[in-house]
Amino acid sequence: MMIEKQVYLLLTNTSSFLTKMIRLYTKKPYNHASIAFDGQLSEVYSFGRKTARNPFIGGFVKEDVKAGLFKQADCMIYSITVTEDQIQKMKHYLREFEAQKKDYRYNFLGLFGVMFNKPIKRQNAFFCSQFVAFLFKESNIIDFDKPLPLITPHDLQTASQFQFLYEGKLKDYPRVDKVNKVILPFDFVSIRRFPV
Repeated sequence: MMIEKQVYLLLTNTSSFLTKMIRLYTKKPYNHASIAFDGQLSEVYSFGRKTARNPFIGGFVKEDVKAGLFKQADCMIYSITVTEDQIQKMKHYLREFEAQKKDYRYNFLGLFGVMFNKPIKRQNAFFCSQFVAFLFKESNIIDFDKPLPLITPHDLQTASQFQFLYEGKLKDYPRVDKVNKVILPFDFVSIRRFPV
């Protein structure tokens, strides 16, 4: 019997300077993409800023969605069903990124490639949605119809394999207690929930 599991796509708007600049071009509400391996978002990865003070020092990061710019972020969360083999492939790539994270940097030039629809692939450099798309493609989960250096967060959320779960303040996303029972915010039923 094949065991199926869930992986999560997290899209955020942190209202940082860089996010605002990207949003001026994309006109989309969410311009940062991350991948999570648990519904509690305790294991979240992306390419982003390495230090809180400087958005231009970026690379592979494990993100703490309860801290920093994420504290007041708006978000959309999706899930996708994957096999155990696919999860193991993704985690294999993540271990490689983690082991060599000093060699990886943020693909700022790639953002200009998106603007001009000209893929700019740089060695050991990704921007957030390019990284997430890479994991999904290389793990045989989603085969995108355009080059990975052109994939935007919006492209990810419109992939048909994703199931919409939640939209609202990231801090209001349902938490999990010590015995893994979901604790819903009081106003959970009023949170915007609709398909893309």
